[in-house]
Amino acid sequence: MHQPPKVFAELRPIYVLAAIVIFVAGLKSATTIVTPLLLAIFIAVISGQPVIWLQKKGVPKIASILSVVIGLIVLLSGLGGLVGSSLANFSENLPQYEESVVDFMKGTLALFERLGMSLSLDQIQHSFDPGAVMKFTAGALNGLAGFMSNALIILLVVVFMLFEMDDIPAKLRAISTHRNEPSNRPYEISRKIRNYLAIKTLTSFSTGLLIAIWLWIMGVQYAILWGLIAFLMNYIPNIGSLIAAVPAVLFAAVEMGSGAALWTGVGYLIINFVIGSVVEPKVMGEGMGLSTLVVFLSLIFWGWVLGSVGMFLSVPLTMVLKIIFESRDDTRNLAILLGTKKDASKYLDENP
Repeated sequence: MHQPPKVFAELRPIYVLAAIVIFVAGLKSATTIVTPLLLAIFIAVISGQPVIWLQKKGVPKIASILSVVIGLIVLLSGLGGLVGSSLANFSENLPQYEESVVDFMKGTLALFERLGMSLSLDQIQHSFDPGAVMKFTAGALNGLAGFMSNALIILLVVVFMLFEMDDIPAKLRAISTHRNEPSNRPYEISRKIRNYLAIKTLTSFSTGLLIAIWLWIMGVQYAILWGLIAFLMNYIPNIGSLIAAVPAVLFAAVEMGSGAALWTGVGYLIINFVIGSVVEPKVMGEGMGLSTLVVFLSLIFWGWVLGSVGMFLSVPLTMVLKIIFESRDDTRNLAILLGTKKDASKYLDENP
């Protein structure tokens, strides 16, 4: 067999790097097309499990898919109605809330002055503008409303993927360079992503529900809205829960005083600690297979490439890359770098 010139072998890393740069640039420029497709893929991965379960119970394939799709429509419609009404009410009162924030900051500065600390409102706003937090919250809700506008396209893609989900593994194996070898790679990717997203959805829903109940008991306005934001932001690893807490704590401070803000923050802290640090790791079992540093860096990278959707899907996307890297000898080192210490120790034991 003809061997490629040695110079091409030496320059291969440069070619690979150039290809990656071009691919990422293309991905970033096509965000408006790519993000709905990615959402559809991951929704289909989650929805595939109830479809399979219904089929095992004797329900025909078409009826199983239609049942799951109707459930998705009901869920998205309810979420859209909740977001729409909350967004309209919150946006209408946004100027009033911004004025309340400024008044709260002035009162806080007066307290600092009595304690001998000299600060100006301009200095505080230069470092941290509370009004911008309220605008960010409204902007995030607008972004979610924008996602709802793509819901029909996403739903159609999900339906077609559910109808073809039995054929996809065979197609992937047919185009694989190792098709003569038995491979469970498509099933492994689907299983790990489905396991992660299912558990994350359950824990995120529990977080949002408990926070909404806590704020409702305290009498904080828009308790359901803050619970919804906590539910969505909990998908973002490491910093999502912190981002969700800031507007709610600030809102409680300007509307009900510093005492309510303190108890709001305590509630967020306890709920997120119990679910995020106790319940979720125990339920997750085998875990994500990614190091903490990689999770954080993937959050930054995918958020930069795909925007807010990339932040939500950063962990599943990186998990897919890791599984693909593990399947090839020439990229297994990259998979080890993305993985945990347990993965590295396992590799060393298998290759002494």
